[in-house]
Amino acid sequence: MTKNTVFPASYDTLVMGGGIAGEEAALNLADQGYKILMVEKDLSIGGKMIHLSKVFPTLDCAACITTPKVSEVARHPNITLLTYCDTKEISKNGGKEFEVSIEKKPRYVNEETCTGCQLCEEKCPVFIKDQFQYDMVGRKAIYVPFSIANPRIATIDIENCILCGACEKVCPADCIDFTQEAEMLNITVKSVILATGFKLFDASIIERYGYGKFHNVVTAMHMEKQLVPTRPYNEVLRPKDGKMPDNIAYVLCTGSRDATVGNPYCSQICCMYSIKQAQLLLGALPMADITIYFLHIRAFGKGFEEFYQQARAMDVEFIKGKIGRITEQENGNLILRYEDIEAGIVKEAEHDLVVLSTGILPDALPENLFSNQPLELDMFHFVKQVDELASPAKTSIEGVFVAGTASGPMDIPDSILSAGAASSETAAYLRRLS
Repeated sequence: MTKNTVFPASYDTLVMGGGIAGEEAALNLADQGYKILMVEKDLSIGGKMIHLSKVFPTLDCAACITTPKVSEVARHPNITLLTYCDTKEISKNGGKEFEVSIEKKPRYVNEETCTGCQLCEEKCPVFIKDQFQYDMVGRKAIYVPFSIANPRIATIDIENCILCGACEKVCPADCIDFTQEAEMLNITVKSVILATGFKLFDASIIERYGYGKFHNVVTAMHMEKQLVPTRPYNEVLRPKDGKMPDNIAYVLCTGSRDATVGNPYCSQICCMYSIKQAQLLLGALPMADITIYFLHIRAFGKGFEEFYQQARAMDVEFIKGKIGRITEQENGNLILRYEDIEAGIVKEAEHDLVVLSTGILPDALPENLFSNQPLELDMFHFVKQVDELASPAKTSIEGVFVAGTASGPMDIPDSILSAGAASSETAAYLRRLS
């Protein structure tokens, strides 16, 4: 548990997921006086938004928007926060309540006494790749996941820890505890909000693009981490040799609108986040040439078309073309072989860095999470909205609601609107129960 409070066994609502949708839904309900339990599988709440540079189309700072909301959730008296936990099973009992089993994974650090000072991290001798920086830099075996993590608590990566005791000796709060074990918590709730978010398509599945084989083929999230204020390098660099790229290509619809990899739907955000990154790159690398290879530009939201036209005016080149394959040259540059759809011919182009704009996949719920009543999913394995127009948050199980990208691809404003609908419908359901 991440608060110095007595842990109750009953709540009004369980919110699964601590991203922007889960936070919005939890705060809306908590402000109405309902008792909320938020369960997050990661070490910190904030979801994927807390890792972004800026948001489209306004180019506002993503962390500036989400960090106050993260802090409000962590400090709200009606919200109990459980991080680094997995919801294992939810069953509806004979009445109107749900019995929830939650596995609390060990951090090997006392959460209530850890101050996040990171002295342990400084003394730890073990260096491993930092997954929160997409393996671009290293971290220690004991670590705080990132600078604005909330809760700011150290965690020991026990699989890589050599048990040298350096962290234990230096910890001023004496909070290192190697005896911790996973524990199961049994909770009762009246309602559930599924805000489990999404995962990104694994670009290595499309072998002809060379991701994982060619160092200078990266994903958009890899590029995103080079654009945020907390970026690991001071400049945008290509991985193979640390060179500043001056001819960058974006490949849209990587893992979206592609039945051959099982994802025939549009992920909705890839066009716009690629255009956003292109504009930010032109600020970081004013002399760079940036080319975006696309099938269709879907700039459907408020201000999106203007944002797209702004990128064109900044000399971002847009080519309507389907990438056939990517090959690497000896100097690390990449040759893109593509079909120029407008010209109707096959062409090749050379770039020194290729960014794959990966699409959205559902973040799969544990199999048989709802033990005595199955949760319906749609044909793409997102949570099914059984009454999408009249009651968009309603699922196939009474008392269970869905928010954000758990129900399908959407951008941040739509996720917040979805969370508002989920909290409103949950509040109405709770009032009917009372």
